[in-house]
Amino acid sequence: QVQLVESGGGLVQPGGSLRLSCAASGDIFFTVTMGWYRQAPGKERELVAAIISGGTSNYAGSVRGRFTISRDNAKNTVYLQMNSLKPEDTAVYYCNAKIVTVTHTNLEVWGQGTLVTVSS
Repeated sequence: QVQLVESGGGLVQPGGSLRLSCAASGDIFFTVTMGWYRQAPGKERELVAAIISGGTSNYAGSVRGRFTISRDNAKNTVYLQMNSLKPEDTAVYYCNAKIVTVTHTNLEVWGQGTLVTVSS
């Protein structure tokens, strides 16, 4: 009943930029938190950035100062602006949302993942 649709991943050179987008749709009453996680080969999935509806955000130390998360509450959409990309940023990036449905149930929903490759 609730889906996340991601876009913006791809191949970029070191030092370049990408902008990821993720839109939640379905039987949504309120989207509490939206964020981005990533998983590189051989590593655990880790939080990249998250943002609550009021605008408070949290970042992994490895991306702080380079990445910026934002959201459009009216569109249930979250963005991740990724600047000064490094090869170690290469990973599958997953959108995540914590949602209250129209029936007032709580859901945590994941996107399908989008691959970001930083390489020369």
